[in-house]
Amino acid sequence: MALLIDGYNLLFAAGILGPLRGKRGGASSRETLLDFLVDHLPAKELPRSMIVFDAAEAPPGLPKQYSHRGLAVRFAPRNMSADALMEELIERSADPRRLTVVSSDHRIQRAARRRGAKYMDSGAWHAELRRMAAQAGVEAEEQKPDHTLSPAEVAAWLREFGIAPKKDA
Repeated sequence: MALLIDGYNLLFAAGILGPLRGKRGGASSRETLLDFLVDHLPAKELPRSMIVFDAAEAPPGLPKQYSHRGLAVRFAPRNMSADALMEELIERSADPRRLTVVSSDHRIQRAARRRGAKYMDSGAWHAELRRMAAQAGVEAEEQKPDHTLSPAEVAAWLREFGIAPKKDA
């Protein structure tokens, strides 16, 4: 695992938790966050990433761990907080120096620091992810040719593909 995210912490920091509270609002907000992460994390990072939520908000019948479009989602057991589960995952990390922990919780940050893992505040990480995604969009836009074909060029391409009759030479 290369990225470990404190789910509800990020929901609040990102302002994604909607006005509906309770099970319906929590589930909707979680889905919005998960979709955001899948859409904005680099594809190569998804299989190496995990987001952890407290089980108190988990919908009935949802497994304690599943994949959301390639992103590992895990709910803490009912007798354990997400913080305790994250501390356990940090402690069990085979290579904590390659682990980045996203949480604003100082307890989680201390656990990451003790193991030599990198950590970022949830709000700062969310802002950085949005900035990188926006930059990637700008770069993709810059790669598009900024050229409008002239009527003569359009006609030539249409003739080339046999769409328009050829002009007599």
